[in-house]
Amino acid sequence: MTRPPTAAQRHVIDAADPVTGRLRGTEAQLAALVKRGLAFRHPRPPHDHFLTPAGHRLRETPAQAPVPEPVQEAPPDSGVFAARIGGEEGPVAGPARIREVHSAWQGLLELRRMTNPGGDVDRPCGWERAHLVRAAALALEADGHPPAPGTDLAGYRVRATPQPEAVAVHEPDPEALRGCAATLEKAGWQAGEHTEPRTGVRYVLASPRRA
Repeated sequence: MTRPPTAAQRHVIDAADPVTGRLRGTEAQLAALVKRGLAFRHPRPPHDHFLTPAGHRLRETPAQAPVPEPVQEAPPDSGVFAARIGGEEGPVAGPARIREVHSAWQGLLELRRMTNPGGDVDRPCGWERAHLVRAAALALEADGHPPAPGTDLAGYRVRATPQPEAVAVHEPDPEALRGCAATLEKAGWQAGEHTEPRTGVRYVLASPRRA
């Protein structure tokens, strides 16, 4: 991208659905974003427009700032849905949060249907591979697993790993840890329990299944 988007185009990007990246705007605005490589037009009806990975990165970047690597979480109190990866301060449950998580998960399934070959909803899509920690955390929270609040040990914590396309899920309760692995398997991830050699702590290593 040789120059930043216009204010109107930036507004369209910022207003994109936080999970699916679905866009709303005039035909001219959407066409301009496609030309810049920030959006694509889905080939199947109703031919909606969605952010590309570059568009997602730009949406997560303050206006007029250089584009950094994708962030794992939205800033607190930003008004944008963010999957709880464990360790966040504040309440972690409640009717409003349950509704938000359910809506985000349904949106993610729709994104799988619209972007995976053959409309496959049983395995992760490109957005999930670009946001591994957030995607795994959303799958866990949507299935009812509680994230660890603040510095509390109880609950899951999803963290990035040095391995490509892999996240680590920590949960002190062995039964709950096995439940996290089962949830991720059901959500289309490959998941297995491992032991940290130095500490003996058990954790789940998970990566998106490709087929």
